[in-house]
Amino acid sequence: MNESLNRRDPLQTLLRVLDLAPLGDDRFEGRSAEFTRKRLFGGELVAQGLVAAQRTVQEKLAHALHCHFLLPGDPAEPIEYRVRRLRDGRRFAQRQVSAYQKGREIFFLTASFGTADDTVPGHQHEAMPKVAGPEGLVTEADLRRQIAERVPAEEREWLLMPRAIQLRHVRPMPLIDPPVGPPTADTWMRAIGPLPDDPAIHQAVLAFASDMTLLDIAFYPHGRSWIDPRVEEASLDHALWFHHPFSFDEWMLFSQVSPVLANGRGYSRGSFFTADGRLVVSATQEGLTRVLG
Repeated sequence: MNESLNRRDPLQTLLRVLDLAPLGDDRFEGRSAEFTRKRLFGGELVAQGLVAAQRTVQEKLAHALHCHFLLPGDPAEPIEYRVRRLRDGRRFAQRQVSAYQKGREIFFLTASFGTADDTVPGHQHEAMPKVAGPEGLVTEADLRRQIAERVPAEEREWLLMPRAIQLRHVRPMPLIDPPVGPPTADTWMRAIGPLPDDPAIHQAVLAFASDMTLLDIAFYPHGRSWIDPRVEEASLDHALWFHHPFSFDEWMLFSQVSPVLANGRGYSRGSFFTADGRLVVSATQEGLTRVLG
């Protein structure tokens, strides 16, 4: 991967790594967009695993996926995705995807695909929180720039690297020495530019973004942030449910809460709303969440 491409257009880099290379026999190869990280970003595995599964399904879109992270991955190494076709039915299809590096299985995902049927009655009990809109809110990139000189020089390049997803927090928490606060967050998200007119791509990019903030809020009651060297954080599992179509190159609100942190594991859940208040995606995650010292 060309580093200059990543800096010049991180969204095109993300779309490029989501365009998995076919290897035959329902196997695909992926590369990492965030290749300067110490370990593979979990959202990248989720997104690429979903793309691999979708490549083997016709005329259906994902409505649910469940993932488990088994071992840390190396962003400098290729990832092989192997798809197992569990079932192809008239209305639903199920797939299992395993990701391998150097012969080791590091991640697996199960996904269910279905056809849309908007003729049956539905409801939405959960309302979008009444919060400030994205206009005028500080960006995550600005928050990182504010503290860049206070992090080790070897970590500064990754911290300031341009990213494909824009984040704006309704209640920004300082990345260094944050105050104690409730384990909740409302974050506006969208791709930094237009996405292809393919709903499967919008699902994959949202899947990538859904792993960016969920675990972080479990540290809020402890006055810590993910950048603090005294914390240990790693995704263990992740799940998404797609309820309605959406456009992830438009602003969406990710409303999140961490109901419990126990035994070194934090549990979080979140809801993605379109700007007009429609609940389109639900997310849950559990992760290693330890405050050391």
